[in-house]
Amino acid sequence: MIPVYLDNNATTRTDEAVVEAMLPFFTGQFGNASSSHAFGSEVAGAVRTARRQLQALLGAAHDSELVFTSGGTEADNAALWSALDVQPGRNRIVTSAVEHPAILACATWLSQTRDVELVTIGVDGSGRLDIDAYRAALGPQTALASVMWANNETGVLNPVEDLARYAHEAGALFHTDAVQAVGKVAIDLSASEIDMLSLSGHKLHAPKGIGALYVKKGVKFRPLLRGGRQERGRRAGTENVPGIVGLGKAAEIAAERLGEEQTRVRALRDRFEHGIVRRLGQCFVLGGEADRLPNTCDIAFDCLDAEAILMKLEQAGIAASSGSACASGSMEPSHVLRAMDVPASALQGAIRFSLSRDTTAGEIDRVLDALPPIILRLRAMSPLWQDRHGQGAGPAEPAEALVAMAGE
Repeated sequence: MIPVYLDNNATTRTDEAVVEAMLPFFTGQFGNASSSHAFGSEVAGAVRTARRQLQALLGAAHDSELVFTSGGTEADNAALWSALDVQPGRNRIVTSAVEHPAILACATWLSQTRDVELVTIGVDGSGRLDIDAYRAALGPQTALASVMWANNETGVLNPVEDLARYAHEAGALFHTDAVQAVGKVAIDLSASEIDMLSLSGHKLHAPKGIGALYVKKGVKFRPLLRGGRQERGRRAGTENVPGIVGLGKAAEIAAERLGEEQTRVRALRDRFEHGIVRRLGQCFVLGGEADRLPNTCDIAFDCLDAEAILMKLEQAGIAASSGSACASGSMEPSHVLRAMDVPASALQGAIRFSLSRDTTAGEIDRVLDALPPIILRLRAMSPLWQDRHGQGAGPAEPAEALVAMAGE
């Protein structure tokens, strides 16, 4: 049985063309990009090409605005630290309650160990930011507002252009974690007020261990990592040339196939959502009323346990997740879902299905066939489900009939 992979928000498959572009830089073109001899200059040229490829995807005005990092977490941390460091007298960070741990954990640590005030803005039941509360939190003490472009669990998009403008009205810098958005939505930073933007290669079919931080020209920046003069003195450490080349190639491909994300991938996602909700009932799409990424579907199954669902899916050869891979292993409900006030009976039963341009219609059909019987079996075994919903296990049929259909 060929497995079905629907956990692309955790990581994507590295594109074969990306791997091909990287391979020479492990062998023949092995020089250090900072070396002055021919071995180094040849490799430095490949780094410059990759920077321009990424610049084109982001619509950045200058390729010098891009700093290569080890990934999104480093880029996020660098943005937070720098914004505080370059603005003495401003010590407030404003962020959202549904940010990735790369932002929330760092910002929380800064508030606990430094003279930093952290203001966390809530969201509504659809995952949309409370804009009035956000604007009220901005003020003369605010160093940085950091709000993700797209949520990694629900796919809900934030109006980052407006948020950047509001931050500037208060004299603050604005950063967005765009790890999930880059390559899936159109971005034009040359016409944007965004000061800093983080991205990670393995979310757009590049390898793991490479990312970038966009720093708008004119924005003061102080490095998180200090040492050599790599990346124009903004990020010390020998350049990860194979990773950088891979990220550049992945950015080039993403730019070419961006329309496919908005059309074919979105259509597959919508067909999947509608099929599951219609067949099963008593489940709902988290953030379904908000503007979302075209590839992300987070469905809450009432009175069921996500780990049990995922185990049955894996047995059927289907990979999905219960939320952020960076928070896996925790028995606590997702902080994103808690911030959205998802009912307690559904908190533990949320499954994220995230597609990519590799996803096929046949794979979606397989999941549409496999998931309903799994849910019906688990409902039939759940005392909580029976207490809350009675013997009806779905939108129309009695539990016994549906379980029989599931092969029990």
